[in-house]
Amino acid sequence: MARQRVGRRPSQPRAPYRGPGWTRQPTLGVDIGGVIVTLADRDEDTSFFGARPLETPAVAGVFEALAALAQQRFAGRVHLISKAGPKVAANTRDWLAHHDFFDRTGIPAAHLHFVRQRRDKAAVCQRLDVTHFVDDRLDVLAYLDTVEHRYLFLGGTEEPVTAQTIPPWAAVVHTWAELATLLPPSGQARGASLP
Repeated sequence: MARQRVGRRPSQPRAPYRGPGWTRQPTLGVDIGGVIVTLADRDEDTSFFGARPLETPAVAGVFEALAALAQQRFAGRVHLISKAGPKVAANTRDWLAHHDFFDRTGIPAAHLHFVRQRRDKAAVCQRLDVTHFVDDRLDVLAYLDTVEHRYLFLGGTEEPVTAQTIPPWAAVVHTWAELATLLPPSGQARGASLP
């Protein structure tokens, strides 16, 4: 009798262990382009995609807000999750180093994650148990069904969004100061009513 070949099933991301007495810790995921780095027109010299990407400005208030959030509200549980190919990933790493991002915010450099497709952010969020995510693209937020709180950040992009296109699971924010008021206070865990 011939043996039937059995293929390997694709592995699915596993959620962290959730034993008795477990409480979910708030964990923040943050996109980079349009949320940390301002998205400028691709034809401008200071565009992240132009000739001088290191000169692309940061979104107003991002360093101060992320420093406070990383150390006080999320106790080190802040991750940067960005869709990028090799060239943009290299530009991103260079930009973050040039602006002393990790020293200024207190976010560990090991908390930088790149994916090749926007939908792949969902698997990273599930693996890291992200509870709050900030992105400038609504289509990305739609993939993140394991993330309880999704914020559409419009302060670093020029694309207009109308109120009719915002689903009820997304909160629209325009500045880092506004976003900071919506995020949970220090030590707040799952089960509490968060925005």
